[in-house]
Amino acid sequence: MSRLTAAALLPVVAGLAQECASVPTYSSCDFVFEAAAADLTAHPNPYLSATLHAEFRSPKHRTQLIHGFWDGGNKFVIRFAPADAGAWDFRVTSNLPSINGKQVQFNAPDSGSPGFLRPANQHAWQYTENRLAHLWMGDTSYRFPWIDRGVFDQMVEARAKQRFNHIRGLLLHQDPKYRVGFNGPDQPNFDHFREVDSRIVAMNRKGIFADLVLAGDENHLAQVFPARQQRERYIKFVASRYSPMMITWQGVQEFEEYEDGRGLLLELAGYLEKYDSYKHPRSTHTVATSAPLLGDKWMTHAIYQTSSWALGAVERQILRVPLVNSEFAYEDSGAGKSHPHHVGSDEFRKTLWNISMNGMYPTFGNTGTYGGRRFEVEAKYLDSPGAKAMTNWYGFFEETRFWELEPFFEVDGGRGLALGGVEYIVYLEKPGPVELVVEKKKYEVYWFRPSDGEVINEKKDFKGERFTGQPPDNSSDWVLHLSRDGRKRGMLKSWRFESRPVFKQDVERTPAKIPFAIESPSADTLAAGKPTPFGVKLTRETRAAKSMQYVWTVEATNDTRGYRVIGTAPSGTFTIPKRLTGTYPAVVNLRLYGINGNGKVYALDRVIRVE
Repeated sequence: MSRLTAAALLPVVAGLAQECASVPTYSSCDFVFEAAAADLTAHPNPYLSATLHAEFRSPKHRTQLIHGFWDGGNKFVIRFAPADAGAWDFRVTSNLPSINGKQVQFNAPDSGSPGFLRPANQHAWQYTENRLAHLWMGDTSYRFPWIDRGVFDQMVEARAKQRFNHIRGLLLHQDPKYRVGFNGPDQPNFDHFREVDSRIVAMNRKGIFADLVLAGDENHLAQVFPARQQRERYIKFVASRYSPMMITWQGVQEFEEYEDGRGLLLELAGYLEKYDSYKHPRSTHTVATSAPLLGDKWMTHAIYQTSSWALGAVERQILRVPLVNSEFAYEDSGAGKSHPHHVGSDEFRKTLWNISMNGMYPTFGNTGTYGGRRFEVEAKYLDSPGAKAMTNWYGFFEETRFWELEPFFEVDGGRGLALGGVEYIVYLEKPGPVELVVEKKKYEVYWFRPSDGEVINEKKDFKGERFTGQPPDNSSDWVLHLSRDGRKRGMLKSWRFESRPVFKQDVERTPAKIPFAIESPSADTLAAGKPTPFGVKLTRETRAAKSMQYVWTVEATNDTRGYRVIGTAPSGTFTIPKRLTGTYPAVVNLRLYGINGNGKVYALDRVIRVE
């Protein structure tokens, strides 16, 4: 959908803007300027001191401010993607006299592109142009700018055929054996970023969004750019290069491992707000959930790294943003494993479907392709069973009203999603009897096998309020789908994106109404960094409470770093992270969430001292 820069297609005229005479909508194009020698003498490091931006006027007479960037030597670029079809013009403002005041006109034919992305209907994604729903399905390639170009091209080709529409990866790498992005905090390696440009364009041409991670974990970005001005220049540089493309921003790897991850990301978000005029989706990678940062009002969605049913189930009920699980598991299909969440293909598939029943959008990873520190990227793992399971997942959900599905709890024998009165989806990890209560309508009955994508139509409709049934066999996990196909076809003709409002649940916090208690830890003082046993005691034995799922969090009241998830089970051992606060001893709120079998969420708080 994007194309190579105009400089690669048309000759550069010294000192003048390279006009892209015809720029299809939502295609990025480079307007290239060559600065005079006197300008470069006045600005020996243009990255530090040269300024360049343009005011674009659309066919609808709306103005859009676009920042340009220095691309080495005497080359300066304003990269732009028109959203509206028709005649455009812009005027350049710069402190480089040979470029300042240049004016350019160009035409933008309609490309038919659906546009960029924005959140919609609280938990869903929508294209900006045609306003249709976007079924986010991602892949992980942390080293996409560095892997062999032939392997990269094979990966993009394979992932596009497999229906993936996102690939996430790093812009900067911590390992010095890979090509550096910056030779110093104010010295970008232009060869590196030109290669990144080319590879994002290759993804975009296949309809794949690039989910860009600004830097690695363990305080990486703050180490490369220790000063605020250096960080702002970095964000301005990458936002000017990549915001005209099909991208999202994924902050830093595992923000909790930064000395002040919350403060740093709030700072970076301010720069993105300033320099990304397309307002692409923004969040950050995490060790568990990025939801603690939602209160800062800059994130459009929450990102997860968890295979826990409980965490996704609880936060789906209390958050009003899309949830993207970027690391619920990595598939080991032969390359090996180095972490507990590196699992076999069958376990990967089952985890995929279980987190999907929380209404999360999944991101894939294979240990032979994701680009981890301990694994080489090899093309032979591109066609793995897990990748096929992801393709099957996509094929199933694209036939649903996935953007309106909500977790459904009136079911025994599986875990469910539903749009009440329209369709019901139940995942049976362990095949057996299933029973669910539905609105009394007439439904077609389908069984879907996630392992191979086979669909079995029972060829008899169901009409009633209580469905009971069995999967076709016990050889694999299954998905039951009750669907009013005709009703869904009719709904697609409506201009409305959503057919009914989505309500946020009020969490029950009254102790007398909460059916559980914190049994341990019982001490009033705990030690950060030290394993501590924990446990829950049910105080009311009801059918719904017996299937309770739990999430344990801690938050320091003397700090603004937000809460951290430390447990997702009724009992076990948790460790309070030392970076929970910068000051010890600290007063900490220990919170226990519980969600029962009916989807009701409870929260119980206890104040403790942490040393």
